[in-house]
Amino acid sequence: MIEYQIAIGIGEILLEKVKITVIKKFNPKEVFGHEIVRQDTGNTIPTCSMEVGKEYLVEDLYQMPDDFCPRVWFDAHDLISLFFYNGDFDYPEPGITYIPCRDGVRPVIFKIEKLRPKTR
Repeated sequence: MIEYQIAIGIGEILLEKVKITVIKKFNPKEVFGHEIVRQDTGNTIPTCSMEVGKEYLVEDLYQMPDDFCPRVWFDAHDLISLFFYNGDFDYPEPGITYIPCRDGVRPVIFKIEKLRPKTR
């Protein structure tokens, strides 16, 4: 069972940063066993262009990092918000979790981690 722990009220803990790291990406052939071709263009769908190992720092909860994928930002924003306000999934370890993007044809896995707490 996942427990949520969120600090609320005066003196709540905020994080200076949340780090997002691209851990792994898959191409359509790895997902389906064959390439996927776009019906409209006839072009093969490539692997996502995000770079494995690339790190993105979130310093403002309401500002997507430069060059970050808007789809992933939308998918991950609730989790990033939870971490920003010192909530935690405590899985697989405190302050760290992993999420996939929702692109089922060429998915990417991200590591999300809390960095340096501060008090208001």
